[in-house]
Parts: sequence; structure tokens; C-alpha cells
Amino acid sequence: MTPSSEYTARHLSVLEGLEAVRKRPGMYIGSTDSRGLMHCLWEIIDNSVDEALAGFGRDIKVILHPDGSVEVHDDGRGIPVDVEPKTGLTGVEVVFTKLHAGGKFGGGSYTASGGLHGVGASVVNALSARLDVQVDRGGKTYQMSFRRGEPGRFADAGSRVSPDATFEAFVDDSVLDVVGKAKRGVTGTRIRYWADRQIFTPDAKFSYDELVGRARQTSFLVPGLRITVRDERRLAGTPGESGPHEEVFHHDGGISEFADYLAIDAPVTDTWRLHGSGTFKETVPVLDEKGHSRIAEVDRDCEVDVALRWGVGYDTTVRTFVNIIATPKGGTHQAGFEAALLKVFRKAVEANARKLKAGNDKIEKDDVMAGLTAVLTVRLAEPQFEGQTKEILGTPAVRQIVARVMEKELSAKLGSTARADRNQSAVLLEKVVNEMKSRVTARLHKETQRRKTALESSTLPAKLIDCRTDDVTRSELFIVEGDSALGTARHARSSEFQALLPIRGKILNVQKASVGDMLSNAECAALIQVVGAGSGRSFDLEAARYGRVILMTDADVDGAHIRTLLLTLFFRYMRPMIEDGRVYAAVPPLHRLEVVNPGSKANEMVYTYSENQLHAQLKRLEADGRRYKEPIQRYKGLGEMDADQLAETTMDPRHRSLRRVTIESAQRAEEVFELLMGSEVAPRKDFVVTGSSSLDRERIDA
Repeated sequence: MTPSSEYTARHLSVLEGLEAVRKRPGMYIGSTDSRGLMHCLWEIIDNSVDEALAGFGRDIKVILHPDGSVEVHDDGRGIPVDVEPKTGLTGVEVVFTKLHAGGKFGGGSYTASGGLHGVGASVVNALSARLDVQVDRGGKTYQMSFRRGEPGRFADAGSRVSPDATFEAFVDDSVLDVVGKAKRGVTGTRIRYWADRQIFTPDAKFSYDELVGRARQTSFLVPGLRITVRDERRLAGTPGESGPHEEVFHHDGGISEFADYLAIDAPVTDTWRLHGSGTFKETVPVLDEKGHSRIAEVDRDCEVDVALRWGVGYDTTVRTFVNIIATPKGGTHQAGFEAALLKVFRKAVEANARKLKAGNDKIEKDDVMAGLTAVLTVRLAEPQFEGQTKEILGTPAVRQIVARVMEKELSAKLGSTARADRNQSAVLLEKVVNEMKSRVTARLHKETQRRKTALESSTLPAKLIDCRTDDVTRSELFIVEGDSALGTARHARSSEFQALLPIRGKILNVQKASVGDMLSNAECAALIQVVGAGSGRSFDLEAARYGRVILMTDADVDGAHIRTLLLTLFFRYMRPMIEDGRVYAAVPPLHRLEVVNPGSKANEMVYTYSENQLHAQLKRLEADGRRYKEPIQRYKGLGEMDADQLAETTMDPRHRSLRRVTIESAQRAEEVFELLMGSEVAPRKDFVVTGSSSLDRERIDA
């Protein structure tokens, strides 16, 4: 059935009034804090998006005003302005004052929409101190205003509009005012409302980041739709704090482009697009011509569209939608999707068990989901949601339809004879089996992932020089580059709470390596074993043996490279350590100045940590008329220091400086490492060519 272009008040079905909304707002919007405030905004925006989904309108604009109000424009057909025959009210008043009233109750105006309950606009109106709506339709601009759901007129002072203006409610008949002329062929709706502070908590406010995220998401889900977000509030900490800020979102690539946007790791497979549909029967109450409810069996169509890809990481990102409405808590469609994934991969692994060396262990859901980025959308008429917040899809038949589509399409993809698909499928199955092996290994060694006493420490790597304390909050693990630095650090450390683990050379490039390769690498395996909390999805922060992990590498190019490799390992396989702020980089000095003191007083040692700091120190000494010994010592490696110097500058908590590694810096390290040592050659070539002109040869340690 195609959407009807005849959209009049006869499509609106009136069921009940608004009184209960203000008494029990949580039943309709979930809460009365910022989350509920944002939900009201989604209700208005979703109505505009539904117009675009139905093929009417391609432009939506959202404006956050300084006075706390929000305005939503669209270029859809405009809310009906003629009189709805059952109530004698105009379509505008019906939409904003009657619960369960709208064009989505079988009137033929929408085949699949996000708003189903028909309480969106009316609930927002009931919970608003003021709501103004303007409709462009039939060459005229119509306007109606409401105060806490009641229609009437505000006596605004000039151009300033406010919910505090004098309000006069309609007594006998409501009036839909004509306030101007619309250009020929121009239609649309403009809604501006002020949330009622008698209902919402004082600290409830619109989140710009959430709004932008939702706008971007919707622009992916409705290809060709243009959404503009403008913030005029000038709030501190927002992009618009220094002035009005506007962002425009417009994407033509659909959910395939969305999946690529969500993915943060290097790909194992291309982004696969899977389509399908199914039909089911549903018994639902429908309204007859007299407005009476009766039970009838209706045929439903359900369209399934999935974009998915696997990456080298282990994080899972799955976004699910019903008629472009996000369902963050899943529902029947996600259950069918996950069940089909597990079934298909179990069959594929069993068919290739000998080649994959899978053994007798069963693939579990988490093994398949590791590294998966997927966008799942289903479209159907009148979906059943669990609650007005629409976070969970409840239509039972959708599970089987999604499962059938996924099983058929994904099996065909994994069994494809095309060279590209065959190669990607082989790598993907190997990744899934490696995830299974990693999970099984983590379970078998769970008992060894707790802190060992001195008598039990024989299972740890022999090269680990452990500390004596059992207090995890005090303990520190220094990852030291090379045996020469280890010898100095061994004498410089405090054996009570500082442990040392040397690494030899540059560890494995885990950016390109598989999980199996990483676990079989001696340096990576030793580091994971020493930290003692597992790796990847099995990582347990509570089991970590050290409160701090400090990367102590030389202050040269190789040291920076090794530190980047270590950061990439932590970011990929032990990320909770970084998120909890427990990973640090030591800051060893670059130079040592021996300042000559007059007389018999011992000379003073001054350490500097950068070239700029060295030159500034030399200028100060020159200005003070003080001498220093030549040559100035430049530390090329940690092994060049003696134990006292290393302790004083780098290891002693009373004097040292540490740089805490944040998740942003670790992610940046992974991105740089992917650029410089990843499998893609073209971006690296562009980087080298572009940056060659700005190369400073003095910065190269050679």
C-alpha cells in the first residue's frame, strides 16, 4: 500500500483526553529529568521524520532558543487544518489535545511510522507551559497556541513571545487563526514549545550532544533527509558557548554508511548488506465506522535491512531500529538477529572444524559478536513497543522473520564462491574460532589470574621482578625497555611496591595480528599474564595485580615507537586499565646539567625534559652569571643513568613526573599506528609525502 497524499482530519482517530498525562507523566515519557525532556523533543522530531519516511518533505530544522524553548520545522504536508467530523475540532487541535489521535491508526496516511501510540504531540503539549504551532497548507499559514494543553491565545508584547504572557483560553469554540499567506505549493509545520517547569526537575535541560547524535543517526537511516541543528543558548561547555552554533546532517549512503561510521577498528570484512522480508498475521483491535472497537485479524508485512561488518577488535556495536526509531534495549528483532548469527556460525565452524582446528568446544554468542558492528532495521505497520518510550520492540512474529532473513542471507554470504567473499569468510571464521579459544583459555586459567603469594609465583614469567606488597592500590608495574635499563631500574626501584617487567625490542604489532597470534607471542602473553586480569572480552579489572602500569621507555624514536606498540596492546586487549586511569607513561629527562657552585659547595645537578626547557634553563643560568660543565649530558637511553639518577628523576614518587594515558590518547595512538604500520599503504604514502616538507632533521635521533 502506498502512502495516501490525501491527508485530512478524517484520518485522525480520537480516543481519550489529556488529564492523566500531567498526573502521571512518567507513564508517558519515562521520567521528568533531562531524559524525559529529551524524549518529548524526540516525539516532535519523529513526527517530522515520519513525513519524510512517507515521501513528503526532505528538510527538518531544530533550534534551541536561549529562553529554554525548542523549535522544530519541517516541510512535510502540514498537520490537517480541516474539521475532524467525530469531534468537530480542527485537525491541529485534535493532534495536540487528544490522546491516541493521529494519522497512524489505520487511516492510510502512514504505512510504517516511528510514532505509533498517538500520544506524542499531545503529551508534549500537556507537559508544556506554552506550545505554538504554525501550519503552511493550501496557500495559508494557520496558527494555534496552547497553555498546558488548553487551546487559546497569548497576548504577547510585540515580537517577544513567552509562556508568562497573558493567556485567554477559548470558551465556546476553538479558533484556528489564519496569520499569513504561504507560497504556492509550500507546506510544512513549525512547532515551538516551552517545557513546563512545574513538571520537569529544575536541572532538566536539552542535551546538545544527544540531539546531534540523534540527528546524525536519523540522517543515516533516512537517506537524503537533511537535518539542521542550531544551538542559540550560549551554554558553557557546548560548541555554541561563544555564539550560535549550527550543524547540518545529510547522508545518502544509508545504513551501510552508518555501520562504517560506527566502526572504530580495522576491517576483517567489507560492510555486508542483507535484505529480506516476511509476512505474519496479527490479531488487533480496530475501529469500525461508528468508532467502536472490534477484534480483527490483519496481514502484516515486515521488511528487514541489515548492514554488518567485522573488525579486528573485540568490542561489539549493534544498533537496532524500528521504523527509524532507536530501540536501545533491543527486543524481538535483536533476539532473532543474535539467534541467527549463532546458528549460522555454528554450522559454518562445524563444516570446517578440521581446517579451523576448532576442537570439540561450542561457539558461543560472544565469540561471534566480538568485533561486530551492525545496524539492524525493521519496518512494519503498527509495531508493538513495551512502553511509550519505545526502547524495546515487543511484536513476537518479528523474531522469526528476522532470524529467517539473517540465516538465509548470511549463509549465502559465508558460502559464496566469489573470491573476495571466500577470503573474507575464511578470515572471519578463523577470528571467531580464535575468540572461542581465547574464552576457553581464560576460563581454564581463571585461578591463576589472582595475585600470587611468594610461594605461588612460579607460574609467572621468570623475567618478572615482582614487588612484596599484596596491596593492589599501592603496587606499580614498570614495563622496562631492554636488559640494560632493567639492571639500573632494579637498583633504583622500591622493592616494596614497584615491580619490573623487561621487554625485548619491539613487541608484536597487534593492530594487524589476530587474537591467536597475539596470545602466542611471548612478549604479549607475558605482559597479559603478569597484569593477571585476562584479555579482550574476558578482562576483569578487579583481578588486575597492579594498581598502576607505567611504560618506561627510552626518550628517543625507538622508545616512542615501543610505547605506541604497548599502548595499542592495552587499547585493544586491556582497555579497562586505561579507562580506569591506571596506565601511565614515565617521563625520563633528556639532559643533565652540572651547575658549578662556588667554593667547596657541591655542584648542583639540573635535569631538563625537552629542548625548549634546556634552552630556557641555559638562559637563566647565563642571566644569573652561573657556569655549567661542558658537555651537557644527553640521555639516549635509560641505561645511561645510574640508579640514583633514575630513581630521583623517573621512579621515586616524591620527585618523578608521570603522564596518565587517557582513552583518547590511546585511541589516537592506535590511529597513528594504523596509519604508519597498518596494512593500507596509500594513506601512509600520502602522510609521508604531505609531511616531508615540514620534517625537522634535528628531531631525528641518529
